Amino acid sequence: MPAIVSIKRLSIVLLCALIGTSLLASCTTTSSADRESRMAQRQQLDQDVQQTLQRLYRAVPESRVLAEQAEGVLVFPGVLGASFIVGASHGDGALLIDGVRSGYYTTTSGSIGFQAGAQSQAVIYLLMTEEALNRVRSDNGWSVGASAGVAVADIGANGQITNSTANREVVAFVMNNQGIQGGVSLNGAKISKVSP
Repeated sequence: MPAIVSIKRLSIVLLCALIGTSLLASCTTTSSADRESRMAQRQQLDQDVQQTLQRLYRAVPESRVLAEQAEGVLVFPGVLGASFIVGASHGDGALLIDGVRSGYYTTTSGSIGFQAGAQSQAVIYLLMTEEALNRVRSDNGWSVGASAGVAVADIGANGQITNSTANREVVAFVMNNQGIQGGVSLNGAKISKVSP
């Protein structure tokens, strides 16, 4: 009789292990529906990136020339921010090199201070040097303002980009629904590459 009880216990333990392994495997396996959903989101992001660039070029025609001179263009079409004393923002974007997508990225930042509300804005970084491009592409990500000279584009009364802005390592543009925003600080934003 004890051998039968041991076999039953062993069978129950093995059955539980098999069920547990199956459940764990199903949790870590990406279904085809999940992959298709992610692909659809990335296709939408690619379209949003192109639309954001076209909007920038219409608002500041000179930005097209700078983008063509840049080693890379990092575009975040929709950076959503919300705050009440403590604020946070997050957005998804893509890095373009010679107009071709080179990877997907996220930007995240936080802030503390007297603030309340929510907003959505587009942020475009023109990476004017190879060093700036390499910082963004590094595995550790890039903290804006920590190592590269980032200048938020200063647009003069004539609609032209000022020389003090155009000669920086990274030129950034921030846009909301009304157009180009000035006087915005991007320091502290963390930009990280998203795994494929």
